[in-house]
Amino acid sequence: MHRLAVFASGSGTNFEAIVTACERGELPAEVVLMVCDKPGARVVERARNHGVETFAFAPKEYASKADYEREIIARLDAAGVELVCLAGYMRIIGDELLAAYAGRIINIHPSLLPAFRGAHAIEQALEYGVKVFGVTIHYVDAELDGGRIIAQRAFPYEGNDIEELEPMIHAVEYPLYVETIGKLLNEKQTK
Repeated sequence: MHRLAVFASGSGTNFEAIVTACERGELPAEVVLMVCDKPGARVVERARNHGVETFAFAPKEYASKADYEREIIARLDAAGVELVCLAGYMRIIGDELLAAYAGRIINIHPSLLPAFRGAHAIEQALEYGVKVFGVTIHYVDAELDGGRIIAQRAFPYEGNDIEELEPMIHAVEYPLYVETIGKLLNEKQTK
C-alpha cells in the first residue's frame, strides 16, 4: 500500500476526493498525512473525520519558511510518505521541501498550463475570454506552476459566470487527480 500526503489550505474538496478514493480501494494507497498552513481550515475537520493524521501549522509561528519546511519533512519522513499531492495548498514550496522530495510532489491547477498560472487562474481565464477551460496536474519545481505537465483535461465553456464555472472545474479535477495519482503509483510499482 502506497503512502500519500495531501497538502491543502482551504475547504479540502480535492483532499476528500483523494482520501475517499483510497478508502474505496480505487487507489492502492492510503493518505497518511494531511498538511495545512491554516489551522482553522475546513480541510482539518475533513481529515479528522477520515482519521488522517494532520499537521496544521501557522507559518508566522516559525522564524522562516525553511524552519517549517524542515518540520514538514520530518513528519513526511516519519510517516513514510512516497508522494506529496498538493490540493489547494496556497504556499509556494521552498528549497528545503523541493530538495527532500524532488520528483515526488505533484499539484493540481485549475487552468490549462502554461496559461494562467498562480492563485487566480479561473478569474484570469474568464477575464481573457477563453472558450476552453481545463485542469492541469504537474510536478512541482521552483517555478510557480511551471513543473513538467503530467495530465490535462479540457472542456468548453462560453459563459462568464464563475459560480457556474467552478463546479464544472471541480467535476473535472476530482476524477483526473485520482486517475493521475493511480497511474503514477502503478508506474512506480512496475519500475
